[in-house]
Amino acid sequence: MSEPLALIVAPFLTVLEPAFRKGGLATARAWELTEDQRPQVRAIVHAGEVVLTQELLASLPALGLIACVSVGYDGIDVGWCRANGIEVTHARGLNAEDVADHAIGLLLAAWRNIPALDRIVREGRWKQEERIGSQPSLGGRTLGVVGLGHIGAAVARRAEALRLKVQWWAPREKPAAPWPRAESLLALARDSDILVICARAEAGNRGMVSREVIEAVGSQGMIVNVGRGQLIDEDALIAALKDGRLWRAALDVFVQEPTPAERWADVPNAVLTTHTAGSSNEAVPLMVAQAIDNVHRFLRGEELASPVAPVAG
Repeated sequence: MSEPLALIVAPFLTVLEPAFRKGGLATARAWELTEDQRPQVRAIVHAGEVVLTQELLASLPALGLIACVSVGYDGIDVGWCRANGIEVTHARGLNAEDVADHAIGLLLAAWRNIPALDRIVREGRWKQEERIGSQPSLGGRTLGVVGLGHIGAAVARRAEALRLKVQWWAPREKPAAPWPRAESLLALARDSDILVICARAEAGNRGMVSREVIEAVGSQGMIVNVGRGQLIDEDALIAALKDGRLWRAALDVFVQEPTPAERWADVPNAVLTTHTAGSSNEAVPLMVAQAIDNVHRFLRGEELASPVAPVAG
């Protein structure tokens, strides 16, 4: 019998191939796959934000699992997969603390204007008279969390330590949550000085942080995004930053990744990082190990460790 293969579809995941192989998985790359190998592909090891087409999946007759090393799986049509006998797993909660750390780092960097101040020092533009009264205090402000999963809750806990008042909104209620839930996303935006996007991307929430929501945060408010780029109307965000309808933004995720440098060249008051919030030296091995474990469980016919939960109807 031919050895089962785990297929790598996202080229940037090739750096993890040694870990997959050390974990006992024979791998193949989608862009090098031969027709003879297609029937051997039993699983895909994947990063969930990369779109998997139905044409590709249908061309793999023995495929039964997509194991995401990421928490997100927005590039996968989970309903279609399950209807066609393909299960989907993800790295549930494994990097939430790291993502929350990064979110708070972005928040502080943007609120306190740290990157711009660093440039002032390095470029010899430091003027003593500009030190006084140039920064708004953070304490006592209201932080709104969009999406109260593992990441959102971790952000909320950290925000309390920063003397922030926390509230949140998500489509589904969480009766055990210790923070108040806003009646809507728009209401949350209106009542928040800082809006932190931690929601999972789904088919129905693209652009949920719309122009109206952005303007509700307002000219003295800030938006932080560690969820997915497509959750925000990015064009509206850029326009609002340029004309002052939004004070500041801090983003780790973008509609297109890598995002074009020229898109942000003249955008003021924005702190940008390279979708690395959850990529710590500690979290990544755990995420890879869980994906490998899910593949082995699937091949043995055992219960999967971290299947994507069915969407509430």
